[in-house]
Amino acid sequence: MSYYQRHIFFCLNQRANGDSCCAQHDAQAAADHCKARIKQLGKAGPGGVRVNKAGCLDRCAGGPVAVVYPEAVWYTFVDRTDIDEIVDRHLVGGEPVQRLMLDPSVGR
Repeated sequence: MSYYQRHIFFCLNQRANGDSCCAQHDAQAAADHCKARIKQLGKAGPGGVRVNKAGCLDRCAGGPVAVVYPEAVWYTFVDRTDIDEIVDRHLVGGEPVQRLMLDPSVGR
C-alpha cells in the first residue's frame, strides 16, 4: 500500500529567458485550486491525494502540465474547470480524463 493513493505534480517552472514555460500559463493558480479542492473534499493526506509543486517536467511544449502517479498520466489544462474534472474523475474517482491527456510525443 502506498502512503498516498495518488500524487499529482504541477510544473511551476519559470524561464528567465522568455522561453515557453508552465508559469506563463498561470500554473500556480491551477495547483492552488487543485490543492484547495482536494482539501475541501477531505481527500488530502495519507491514504488520499497529495498535491505538489514541481520544477521543470520537460514537457514545456504542452504547458501547462501536471502528472498523476502512480498511473503516470500526463495532463495539460486550460482553466479551473479542467482542474475540477481531473480532481473529480481521476484523483478521486480513479478514471483518467482522456480529453486532457498530453500527447506522448509532446516534449520540450
